[in-house]
Amino acid sequence: MKDGLYTISCPHCGHHQYIDIDASGGDQEYYDDCRICCNAIHMRVHVDDLHKKIELHVDSDDEQIY
Repeated sequence: MKDGLYTISCPHCGHHQYIDIDASGGDQEYYDDCRICCNAIHMRVHVDDLHKKIELHVDSDDEQIY
């Protein structure tokens, strides 16, 4: 995975949407609202310099959904 535009699924409603990943700032954690259901999507970006890859973790940050 490298910087760019990627498709994710909303953990609340399942709608697919595009997000732009910029790993130049290193590890990041942020929230973005779903464009359909307006619920918050929690995203964590981890930059693995050793293996030269970027990991993206997407969840609802709400344990009651699971």
